[in-house]
Amino acid sequence: MFIQIITQRKTTPQRSMCDPIREDGSNKRGAVSKEKRPYIHREWSWADIIRALTVINVHFLCLLAPFNYKWEALRFGFVLYALTSLSITFSYHRNLAHRSFKLPKWLEYPLAYFAVFALQGDPLDWVSIHRFHHQFTDSDRDPHSPIEGFWFSHVWWICDTRYIKYKCGGRNNVMDLKQQWFYWFLRMTIGFHVLMFWTVLYLYGGLPYLTCGGGVGGVIGYHVTWLVNSACHIWGSRSWKTKDTSRNVWWLSLFTMGESWHNNHHAFESSARQGLEWWQIDITWYLIRLFEVLGLATDVKLPSEIQKQKLALTR
Repeated sequence: MFIQIITQRKTTPQRSMCDPIREDGSNKRGAVSKEKRPYIHREWSWADIIRALTVINVHFLCLLAPFNYKWEALRFGFVLYALTSLSITFSYHRNLAHRSFKLPKWLEYPLAYFAVFALQGDPLDWVSIHRFHHQFTDSDRDPHSPIEGFWFSHVWWICDTRYIKYKCGGRNNVMDLKQQWFYWFLRMTIGFHVLMFWTVLYLYGGLPYLTCGGGVGGVIGYHVTWLVNSACHIWGSRSWKTKDTSRNVWWLSLFTMGESWHNNHHAFESSARQGLEWWQIDITWYLIRLFEVLGLATDVKLPSEIQKQKLALTR
């Protein structure tokens, strides 16, 4: 199937998609093409294929779970989903992407490494995409713009690296991470770590741990993360005057470790706390606060009362 996808080209002209890319992400005309991007019938790069195969493989393992069921393996899958999702929100998102707080390197690096097992890519790629999302939110240059449809913002964008580069440009927004050898190491060896992860699961618990653990846990982790990109720009409530469609989805916060207070997040991007009210569950913030009390997290950023008053929908 993938061989057909690679070789099959769109018959209509795509001159705009072939224009040289500037560093700011625009083509030589200085604008992003409005032409609708085909999801399947297009040229696929090797990076697209590898990403698609990873996502498909995790879902395939999940489908095999009922035939290899063990309660202890399923319980392990739930724990794995919780820990890897928390590492994504704590490390990739709030620590690396937004610099909401600082950690000593001996702690920052292991947490970033563990986030790799959420199978959402290496830190350089994840952080770059997320920073572009905030820079171009809800525009035609947003990497996973909701204006291109629910399924594009939910999953299709992941397997279209050429389109992301066309819209956003190169990874020139993560120079702070590129200057650190550890993140370059993870980027160059990400495939090895993913294969090692699956191998360890199989050697430890056989097919039950690979399917009920890695499969079920991986699928849950994928979709709750993707729902922040898709659902949290369509449904939910708004508390702040942001120039985008971000929404707070309260029930999703239970599964996303607090990430679905998305309108809060877009209003105060650098805030380490996204559940700004006492009743807004934000598990990631609880962990950050614990690290702060222990003296491990420093320079923890929170919005001021003046900032809140300025952006509040009701005063």
